[in-house]
Amino acid sequence: MKLSISKSFQTRVDRTERVMNVAEAFGIGLEDKEFTVFNDLNVEINQGDIIYVNGQSGSGKSTLLRLLAEELSNNGLEVADIDAVKYDEDTPIIDQLGSTMSEATSLLAMAGISDAYLYIRKPAELSDGQRYRFRLALLLEQDADVWIADEFGAVLDRITAKVVAFNIQKTARKAGKTLIVATTHTDLIDELGPDTLIKKRFH
Repeated sequence: MKLSISKSFQTRVDRTERVMNVAEAFGIGLEDKEFTVFNDLNVEINQGDIIYVNGQSGSGKSTLLRLLAEELSNNGLEVADIDAVKYDEDTPIIDQLGSTMSEATSLLAMAGISDAYLYIRKPAELSDGQRYRFRLALLLEQDADVWIADEFGAVLDRITAKVVAFNIQKTARKAGKTLIVATTHTDLIDELGPDTLIKKRFH
């Protein structure tokens, strides 16, 4: 499937008294501007592909992820986004996924959680990294065509991130799911083995 992505936006500065003072003091222009984030970016995505979007914070990775999700959805594919997975903060994580105990522990293991002590903890009791891995497990449970994860592995230590990245891509390929991740990190390429690598730079 070939997708063409274009995105621009306009900015306008409110000319308050303080804004005018700052502009005058530092010689900043206050004219309205149009910023082009993407201009006819062509991306080919086949079912089962792994797409790795890399770039600095603020370069437009999240915007691209959102636009790709919209385009794929418009083309009839079901898209599951890690930022949209639902869970209960006050229920032990082992009770929140999988139709059986075995299925739940398998999903958690794929996301890098194999500690029985963590199984019985509630999301509210987990660290940021543990909660992220729990959300990944919930994402893997979604029977969608496409899995999307922004800030992939950003809150994980790099060794854990590499292990989780390898597990996720292996699971995605086995299930025939398209996996699209975005991250500032460049150290997961070998583990993810992307079919397409998109590097987003500032203009």
